[in-house]
Amino acid sequence: MENYLPISYINDFIFCPRSIYNHQMYQNRDEIIYQGEKQTEGKAAHDKIDNKEYSTKKNILQSFEVYSSKYQLFGKLDLFDVDKGLLTERKNNIKTIYDGYVFQLYAQYFGLKEMGYIVTKMALYDFSKNKMYPIALPEENKMMQQKFEITLNKIRTFSLLSKNFVANKFKCEKCIYNLLCDASLC
Repeated sequence: MENYLPISYINDFIFCPRSIYNHQMYQNRDEIIYQGEKQTEGKAAHDKIDNKEYSTKKNILQSFEVYSSKYQLFGKLDLFDVDKGLLTERKNNIKTIYDGYVFQLYAQYFGLKEMGYIVTKMALYDFSKNKMYPIALPEENKMMQQKFEITLNKIRTFSLLSKNFVANKFKCEKCIYNLLCDASLC
């Protein structure tokens, strides 16, 4: 049986491989127990998209489920303008364009392509600044596409028992699971 990964795991894994495990431990709990202010604000920012209230135009797919057989991924995209071929991932406050943000778009892109959609442009949208950040398509940046594929392989082969895991103190301090994780004690 094939194991499809949620697209959301990509950014989580890059932040910290252990966060996926911790998130699964709490996935059926009230989010107020473990989410911080930034997570709550980010979730609130997605409400219009999640409820498909962002646009009434038929050419705008919002909170649309995608999957990729090739990469064994599934998840939801924020916005896809079918007429413009523009795939957009919305973020609350972009200070840095992290690989995880780009890889999230890549996963959505590959899912849309496999489903027969034509994607010609991708962008991250920072709604706190009302600013778009264009992102090159995977075939326009082969090095990032290769990095994306390597990251997916790392996710699939990661073990919590790995002796190679090294906690990042800076990330641990910002992690919503830091009180639960023995790695954050380092």
